[in-house]
Amino acid sequence: MQTPQNTSTAALQTRRGFLKTTAAATAAAATANLFKPPVYGQGTAPATGRVIGANDRIVVGFVGLGPQGQLHVDKMKANAEKNNVALAAFCDLWEKRREMAKAKVGGDAKTYDDYRRLLDNKDIDAVICATVDHWHARVAIDAMKAGKHIYVEKPMARYLPEAWEVWDTVKTTGKVFQVGSQGCSDAKWHKAAELVKEGKIGPLVLGQGSYMRNTPKGEWNYTIEPDLKADSVNWNQWLGPDIKTRAEFNPDHFFRWRKYYPYCAGLLGDLFPHRLHPLLLATGNPEFPVRVAAIGTKKILTDKNTPGTPIRDVPECLTLIAEFPSGYSLMVCSSSVNEQGLPDIIRGHYATLYIGGNTVELKPERPFTDEIDPERHPNLEPVEDIGVHQSNWLACIRSGKVPNGNIELAIRVQTVVSLGEMSDRLGITCHYDEKTRTITDGTGRKVEPAYYGVLKPS
Repeated sequence: MQTPQNTSTAALQTRRGFLKTTAAATAAAATANLFKPPVYGQGTAPATGRVIGANDRIVVGFVGLGPQGQLHVDKMKANAEKNNVALAAFCDLWEKRREMAKAKVGGDAKTYDDYRRLLDNKDIDAVICATVDHWHARVAIDAMKAGKHIYVEKPMARYLPEAWEVWDTVKTTGKVFQVGSQGCSDAKWHKAAELVKEGKIGPLVLGQGSYMRNTPKGEWNYTIEPDLKADSVNWNQWLGPDIKTRAEFNPDHFFRWRKYYPYCAGLLGDLFPHRLHPLLLATGNPEFPVRVAAIGTKKILTDKNTPGTPIRDVPECLTLIAEFPSGYSLMVCSSSVNEQGLPDIIRGHYATLYIGGNTVELKPERPFTDEIDPERHPNLEPVEDIGVHQSNWLACIRSGKVPNGNIELAIRVQTVVSLGEMSDRLGITCHYDEKTRTITDGTGRKVEPAYYGVLKPS
């Protein structure tokens, strides 16, 4: 005889079974369209460069030796023995920075004031690029064509058209590309992606994250070192061949370039990638956006608190919303004038993921608490660290596996970033077609992609 309790239990089991079946179908649908990562070493036109075995030492060169570049040198040196690498060459336009990096490793390391001469060095296997943003794509492309594997700081490019050139070059050369967004090597984001791909939170609904700071004297108003003179660097080389709004030699631009549109997208270029890369990675199926809108504001004018520096071009606060083909939406905000942020959350129909510290928590949505069990995954390692991210890149050079900050993830994030910049600066909502790589304003009118000379200043 079936009791009410038995009936209730059976119904619950049936409902649990239904949700598990639905979750499995959701996971299958998600992974069916999972981005196809490049198969390294199988490009259509392999570049030069030696094949590196599991036990071979990797010889690394560095291009761009400002504060971030120096940090890369420090991290690589600290892990040199473990990673079996040699720090062999350093390039920067300013001799002071070149010599500073060389002094850290000693020996017969080479120095260059032109990155192309470093790329001519046949002993170099791999390059880390930490230049100003408008040089990222050009250095990455030239490095891969010269047979070098490349780790390029985020963002992967200043503008979307040159980001696609980087993507094309990865495909044709087969070189291992890593974008320098170290959160991609943080274990919690991979655990989140695992839970999503297993269908445990159901169809994705809405994600959120933020990167917030509050800098009263103005974010990126770094110290201007007095020993930098007009004859210390080749200023035209620093500007490069692409910049159209060409300033005369300007120490404020040299040290504080993230404030100015010709060289950087500001918050979108510097801070947003730290959230966008891992948040898209955590979906288990990073997609290109189909619609992006962004609103930036600049009302506090913190630059007034640093004598002698101009008011920045870029916003002090920016909020971005992106929609993806699956129906998933993502909201990310960043600020340099308030440091209270949004928690990192991924909402599904059945449950929600809370991602923070070294922990991922799965909390069922109220209608599904009888069928979905809560989960807590603490003490996840490794945590976010540049050295860990470098090690992942080096391991993939040896194994041929796809790195955590791979080109497929990077190009999707760059699309969000670039459309966000266009949306904010042009006051439009950007619609994107990944197949044709075209942008429209929602009325069907094509919009020229932001590029050097297209938006002013640039």
